[in-house]
Amino acid sequence: MDSKRAVEIIKKLKKEYHITKHYLDFKTPLQLLVAAILSAQVKDETVNAATKELFKKFKTAKDYANASVEKLIKYIKKINFAGNKARNIIKTCKILVKDYKGKVPQNIEELMKLPGIGRKTAVVIMAGAFNKVEGIAVDTHVIRLAYRLGWTKNKDPKKIEQDLMKLIPKKYWHEIQWLLKAHGRKICGRKPKCTECIIEKLCAKQGVDKKIKQ
Repeated sequence: MDSKRAVEIIKKLKKEYHITKHYLDFKTPLQLLVAAILSAQVKDETVNAATKELFKKFKTAKDYANASVEKLIKYIKKINFAGNKARNIIKTCKILVKDYKGKVPQNIEELMKLPGIGRKTAVVIMAGAFNKVEGIAVDTHVIRLAYRLGWTKNKDPKKIEQDLMKLIPKKYWHEIQWLLKAHGRKICGRKPKCTECIIEKLCAKQGVDKKIKQ
């Protein structure tokens, strides 16, 4: 697929979904960092429900750094892998206090050195907290839709991100994750509703069952 066609798809999705804010609720870079760590393999609604009370209790990196795993788990017990994530948050915040004066680093390489933060999470934090677009966050929705649209033939997130960055103009990098997520939730799930899809005529339908295409 060429870049022009990809942009046409993005514009149609923007017109349909009017996404104006991040799926995760946050007011500070630290809050986004914590929410992003918690969000791995968890619905955004579940994360937002947990952080509503968590953020009232823990306001600084030092607050998290001084907390016990048990205390933190009380606020995130409905989050998958709560124990591991609590430990990662505490370890990360101890590093923030020690090396960054309690602040979240505005550098993607530095972010990726922190416990519990991979490439996708770092990209989300950089764009959401600092308005610095360093790449495209590739989640399960992006993996599925990018393949079906014919934007990539890869299944590995790193290779998919590289393919998308070559295809899609940089000004769309940040919002493409949220647009594909919204479309994936509403239309293009595991069983795509192709007959209801606004971009059906532009879609390569790569890997989509022939019975569904009709």
